[in-house]
Amino acid sequence: MTATDTQPHEQRERRRGRGGPLRDVVGLVLLPLPLLVAMGAMSFAGGGTRRWFGRGESQRADAQAAKDAAASAFYELDTAHRDLRISIETITAVDPSPAARRAAEEYEGFGRRIDEVSQRYITAVDSHDLDRDDLDGAAVARARADLTRAKEELDRVRGELERFAQGLGPLLGTAETQLARLAPAVERARQALLGASNALDAVRAQGLRADDLATRLAALGPELTKLNQGAGQHGVPETIQRADDVLRRAEDVRAEAERLPGRAAEIDKRLVSLRTRAQAITTRAGNVDPVLSELRRRYSAACWQDLQQVPEQAAQSVRQAEVKLREAQQARDEQRWADATSLLATVRALLDGTDEAVSAASDRLQRLDAVSFDRQKEVERTRFAIRDAQRLAMSGRSTPDPRHAGPLDEAVARLDRAVAGLEGRHPDWWHFLTETEAVRETAARVVQEIRGSRGGAGAGGG
Repeated sequence: MTATDTQPHEQRERRRGRGGPLRDVVGLVLLPLPLLVAMGAMSFAGGGTRRWFGRGESQRADAQAAKDAAASAFYELDTAHRDLRISIETITAVDPSPAARRAAEEYEGFGRRIDEVSQRYITAVDSHDLDRDDLDGAAVARARADLTRAKEELDRVRGELERFAQGLGPLLGTAETQLARLAPAVERARQALLGASNALDAVRAQGLRADDLATRLAALGPELTKLNQGAGQHGVPETIQRADDVLRRAEDVRAEAERLPGRAAEIDKRLVSLRTRAQAITTRAGNVDPVLSELRRRYSAACWQDLQQVPEQAAQSVRQAEVKLREAQQARDEQRWADATSLLATVRALLDGTDEAVSAASDRLQRLDAVSFDRQKEVERTRFAIRDAQRLAMSGRSTPDPRHAGPLDEAVARLDRAVAGLEGRHPDWWHFLTETEAVRETAARVVQEIRGSRGGAGAGGG
């Protein structure tokens, strides 16, 4: 406010009365003509008060536009920063890798730079009041320059921030994929636990305790608690892994519970079957002594002496099988399914061995009777196997491969020796049978080797 504004109104009126319009006009008339022309030109060229006022408003408008642009840049940078913070939090919540840690560190650096340029922008805004009436042109120009510079800094940092955000694409994609897996994985684990619990209840309703399954299901309780606590406390990858593990274990419990009634029925069936088989083998073992007596009467000791212990061994094996059967029955009654299954496997192995030993005596007598009646049939069968191998060895060759010819020649000699060994009053027919069987095995092995080598050569040539 000027000094004139502070004077009383009456003084201003008196001063205006002493001069008045007439004095102003006279003063202009008395001025020299060149000066009068100059003043007229100044009034049209902007030297007058009205013309200067118009240019000042234009400068003020430009400064205001710079202020608005800077405010918009500040808002856009803040928005980009907040979006990037969400991306970084997503990545760090999921990914513990060095790349993710470096991204978080770079983000912190951006945060400091954003604080710096934001502070300079706020300082520029606070330093210039564009609404002041007495703001001169120089102040307006400074305001416009400061605000324009602040906007440029905000835009530059935002551009760098956006380029950094684009580089996070692979990390963010992986993290979002894991986050997308999180909720479904946890829900599947919960449903699997519910399914296992329901299956266990159904089994118990049938009178089956399934204590081991109940123990395994109870062990998943703490894991469910951690799943309910969430990934925020335990981490996203760890929670997904825990959910997958709970799902697998709960599914195993459910599947075993659903199989349990069938498993119990199968064990009951095997118990009955193996008892019946043990009784049948006991009956058959009682017939071994007459067979051995016949072998001793008709053939040399070499043909039957290895069978002498079969009756005693058969009886002992059957007794062991019966003991194991009783143990398996007890395990089944106590619903120790794994023990019952293991014991039944032992019983089966014992009975298989006993069955073979008991059958061996009868088979021995039949084979010895057949070969002693007609040895030539066995000889021709063996010679045919040798000739078949020899024809294959010579196929497509002028001379056989020594690797094949040698074993076949030895097979021929071995058969001849076996036939010659039958001379005498009490030939060892069992030795003859074992020798011819060994010769046929040699011929079969040579045939397999030839076909294998030719098949491999054909594959390589193709």
